[in-house]
Amino acid sequence: MSTTHIFNVEMTCEGCSGAVDRVLGRLKGQGVDSVSISLPEQKVSVTSTLSSDQLLEIIKKTGKKTTYVGSE
Repeated sequence: MSTTHIFNVEMTCEGCSGAVDRVLGRLKGQGVDSVSISLPEQKVSVTSTLSSDQLLEIIKKTGKKTTYVGSE
């Protein structure tokens, strides 16, 4: 079952949000259903069957400071 996980990610530009979108986009069809990024709010919502810990580690690979907020 998919859950929507929300993360605060330190993003300052389109390049930052693009990097996050790329690492999560590689997993579409492999546990990630959809990704929504709000650059002004510095929030990333990921609908996925993966755990929040797995997603957190994947987003951290971009080098951005990331914290888990919760799920919807």
